[in-house]
Amino acid sequence: MRLRIGGPVLSDRLRQHLVSSAVLLATLFIEMKSSLTGGGSAAFLECVPAIVIIAFLEDRWPAMAATFAMVAVGLAVRLAANGQLVGDDLSGAILLALSGGMIAFLFHRSRQELRSALDVAENRLTAIETTEARYRWAFERAALGFATANDRGELLQVNMCMCSMSGYAQEELVGQHIETLVHPDERDLFARLGRGLSAEAPSFGLEMRLRRKDGTVFWARVTLSWSGPEKQLPMGIFVVFEDITERRAASEALLSQKEWLDLALLAGRLGTWRVDYKERIVSGSDQFWEILGLPPAASRPLDELSAIIHTADWPKLGAHSEFIAATANYDAEVRVRRSDGQFRWIALRGREDIRDGYHQRFGIAADLTERRQTTLLRAAVRRQERLILEQRHRLSNLFAVITAVVKMIPASDQDISKYRGDLLERIRALESTHLLLINNAELSSTIRDIVAHALRPYAEAHRATITGPHVRIVGGAAESFAMVVHELTTNSVKHGVLGNSQGQVEVRWGVAPEGSDGDIVFDWIERGGRNAKPVLRKGFGSIVLGADGTPLVGHSSKLEMSPGGLRYQLRLSQGEIQP
Repeated sequence: MRLRIGGPVLSDRLRQHLVSSAVLLATLFIEMKSSLTGGGSAAFLECVPAIVIIAFLEDRWPAMAATFAMVAVGLAVRLAANGQLVGDDLSGAILLALSGGMIAFLFHRSRQELRSALDVAENRLTAIETTEARYRWAFERAALGFATANDRGELLQVNMCMCSMSGYAQEELVGQHIETLVHPDERDLFARLGRGLSAEAPSFGLEMRLRRKDGTVFWARVTLSWSGPEKQLPMGIFVVFEDITERRAASEALLSQKEWLDLALLAGRLGTWRVDYKERIVSGSDQFWEILGLPPAASRPLDELSAIIHTADWPKLGAHSEFIAATANYDAEVRVRRSDGQFRWIALRGREDIRDGYHQRFGIAADLTERRQTTLLRAAVRRQERLILEQRHRLSNLFAVITAVVKMIPASDQDISKYRGDLLERIRALESTHLLLINNAELSSTIRDIVAHALRPYAEAHRATITGPHVRIVGGAAESFAMVVHELTTNSVKHGVLGNSQGQVEVRWGVAPEGSDGDIVFDWIERGGRNAKPVLRKGFGSIVLGADGTPLVGHSSKLEMSPGGLRYQLRLSQGEIQP
């Protein structure tokens, strides 16, 4: 604000000083004139309006100085005019001085309060302007799309992100209706929700499709907030746009993968499961509970499954590994007893992990019962086929053995009955050995079985001792070894210690010393025989036992006879035995 006097520009403060000075001079002039003309009795009161004006224009000290000047001039004029001062002059002067001081103080106090109020208002205005600036900065540069609209849905302000998101410029969007950005298929829903904005429902949000300026479609989460005062019509709408196209695509891809995974698990008859050992609960899919033969459930206590899982298999599931350094594979097969009493084999495959200091397992489950049954059935069929082939092979070999036995027994024209008896004896020995073998599932027998079968009556009478490890004789060697044992037993009964009630037979076998390729050494020892020297029959027995060092089975046979007994030793090679 400027005042021009004679060309120069004077400030407001100088103008106030000039006005105050003029008022003071005019008041002094009036006071002097009033005192000289005889109206001095009321002259002091005439100065009060001037003091008010000066106190309003100036600070308290100039007002006080003007008051004292009026009092001094008034008293001086009265003294000059009357020659003396009366009591009314002094009291009027004092009253004027007090009134002037009070007026100056009140104006000063009011001015201070007004200045303080103005400072507070200015600070608040500054804070509001700062907040508005920050809001505008945040509004313009936010990573989300922001817009304001009136109660009719017309856009009033949009930020840069909204422009970038939609492809429109700010001036193109301002004045447009919000529905301009909404996909046509979504407009009815959007309009219906927008009409529902009120004090009771001040906002809503939904995921919907929007259209850019070029016509392309994108997904966004749109949130509308009603910004009107309560119990009044809406004053405006605040709109937030968040582009969720990538998140939506990822969510749809994840959902599609889950559907494919569920389909694959269902097609493969697999169930998913998880064991939390902190809470001791098991959660699983519907297929998992169906595999266990239980109704579907979100979760079950872990200990509840102990009622259906086989006792021997419960530790595989009911307990966790005490020490695992990192995620480890978990692989177990458990037997589950269903409500009908049938046991099913269930495979649990997955991972074992530690999270937040607690163990857990998770993975898939599959019913292996049919697979196990098929595997066992196939193994049984293959085993049966092998046994049938072995039986056929043995039957075909049996005829060759019988033929060899017939040929080895010397025929005598003078004693046909003896020849027939010897032949029948050998055939019955073969029959006994054959029955012993076919009663065994493997179509083979052990040394102990063959020896115990031949010496059963004498072992029961404690006249025969049998010791040796478990050694199985395979292939056609079993029949030949049985013929050797039968020949030793027959010879002992007829000519050796078993024909004497006091005689003893010890049969033992074991692995030969190192360097013999793992041969089995078989020993037949007779003690306590007759006084006469035992006689070993010539012919068939000599051939079977290998008196010349070539036995019917094995090798390195040795036969030692003495007046009190007999010792026969035979070695069986690795090809003829199975440990």
